[in-house]
Amino acid sequence: QVQLVESEGGLVQPGGSLGLSCAASGSIFRINAMGWYRQAPENERESVAHITGAGSTSYADSVKGRFAVSRDNGKNTVYLQMNSLKPEDTAVYYCYVVVQTTTAVSSAKTYWGKGTLVTVSS
Repeated sequence: QVQLVESEGGLVQPGGSLGLSCAASGSIFRINAMGWYRQAPENERESVAHITGAGSTSYADSVKGRFAVSRDNGKNTVYLQMNSLKPEDTAVYYCYVVVQTTTAVSSAKTYWGKGTLVTVSS
């Protein structure tokens, strides 16, 4: 099995910054993609940022230019740096990792963090 541990979110003022991290541990042969989703109250879960095993990134239009996703393969950790935060960024943020537990590509599964609340408010 694979476990994910997310850093704490928190309360941030509009225009402020916050960084999140998510560390994976357990039966890991290789981590392929990693990233973040979020879910605001009464909204569906939406993709925020994605980073491939090769390091290519993609973002939701709503966060482009403000958020940055990165990864440390040695630490099996994905990061999300959030800048110029807006009240509409308030949500529970979930990390995910796509993990191969063996050399077989077919062993790849997606694992999710428990979520951490980020509140942007004055």
